[in-house]
Amino acid sequence: MRLWWEWYRWVHLLRPACSRLRTFLWLVIALAGICCRPDRLGVTSLVRALRLSADAYHRLLHMFHSPAIQLELLTTLWVRLVLKMFRPLQVGSRLVCLADGIKVPKEGKKMPAVRSLHQSSDNNAKPSFIMGHSFQALSLLVHGAGGHVAAVPLTARIHEGLVWSNRDKRTLLDKMVLLFLTVTNAWQRSSILVADAYYASKKVIEPLLADHHHLVTRVRVSTVGFRPAPTPRVRRRGRPRIYGKKLPLRDLAADRSAFVTAPSPVYGDVGVELEYRTIELLWRPIGKLVQFVIVHHPRRGTIFLMTTDTDMKPLDVIALYGHRFKIEVGFRQATQVIGSYAYHFWMMDMTPIRRRSKNQYMHMKTADYRDHVRRKLGAYHRYVQSACIVQGMLIHLALNCGAEVWRQFRSWLRTMNPDQPPSELVVAMALRETVPDFLADPAGDRQLRKLIREYSAPRNTRVLARTA
Repeated sequence: MRLWWEWYRWVHLLRPACSRLRTFLWLVIALAGICCRPDRLGVTSLVRALRLSADAYHRLLHMFHSPAIQLELLTTLWVRLVLKMFRPLQVGSRLVCLADGIKVPKEGKKMPAVRSLHQSSDNNAKPSFIMGHSFQALSLLVHGAGGHVAAVPLTARIHEGLVWSNRDKRTLLDKMVLLFLTVTNAWQRSSILVADAYYASKKVIEPLLADHHHLVTRVRVSTVGFRPAPTPRVRRRGRPRIYGKKLPLRDLAADRSAFVTAPSPVYGDVGVELEYRTIELLWRPIGKLVQFVIVHHPRRGTIFLMTTDTDMKPLDVIALYGHRFKIEVGFRQATQVIGSYAYHFWMMDMTPIRRRSKNQYMHMKTADYRDHVRRKLGAYHRYVQSACIVQGMLIHLALNCGAEVWRQFRSWLRTMNPDQPPSELVVAMALRETVPDFLADPAGDRQLRKLIREYSAPRNTRVLARTA
């Protein structure tokens, strides 16, 4: 019960996001169900995990679709709550955020924003093209006990599949920057965005610099930098030169005499030494000085990094980009353990989509049809945002209450190590052991206890299995 008391102590702070108390109580029930459900079959898994009656299924469906849960306020409250729950990793006074995209397979022909997506992966289990939802997500890097670093999910949004206006020329990069600035505005603090080479673009860098943020990313091997143009002794007519000598990074990487050897700051590298070289050059897409860091790793090969913060230490740049894979680990936990994207909300009056179809153009539809699509898209986002909160709560219990989690863990894993913080799977299994006690007395909340008793399933009652 101690884990559930700690869990509810933080979840209760999300109450202002709900316009009605009863809506908040259903949100708590949904979050508790996502935490401890044994399967990932949509809303029905929440009903089974908490032993609720079949009537609760329709109440939960309505809750995810209801505007009584203010999505943007819920996201803002969660983003601010993360800073109180965790000790964030900082570079100077700046927080560190991770950004990446994930493509979720969806076969529903009546699901808005489902479109044909290309997956570039070396994994044989991933087909080249799928039908699904394309999300872009943000996470915050935090410290744990013993130097452990984790990525806490902040939010995720669908950024492809729907075109609301033919005059809207925003790209995925523009939408990611807007999402990142929304999060940082809730913090009112300068941050560093760590992302892969896809986000090394003028569309990302210029808005970040304008708002006093910085980017750490990887660049291609064909990237070219320029020395600043020398100042002429005698001013000539015309526009002064900006770019001087052209320096391809490929050529700079070949000059091994300019590299410095240092112990690897990458997470997990023990006794590994790498070689790096740093140089400040003008990068033509933005026309400003950036810092390039070229790294020769004995096992991972050569990598070219770039940061817009020219004062950042090269080893900090390497360490930050080394932590970028934490968001990939978070995606794996979200899909395989928590079921963050295991929703099946269909729109009955939607025009069925075809296989291999692209974007759906909403400006060609009626106003009622557009409202129905917005309602369904809001349900997707509320479900995913709830799952982000659940995953963050599991990480909190793992990092800050790890000893209690191991005491409540009643199962066995081949790789379990009680000296290390438990994974989200271990925390979920520990919560599952004590969920009957929580349902009997949910942290002393009388209204929540009354609602759970009202919708509890009688013993030996079968719950209809649907996928929604």
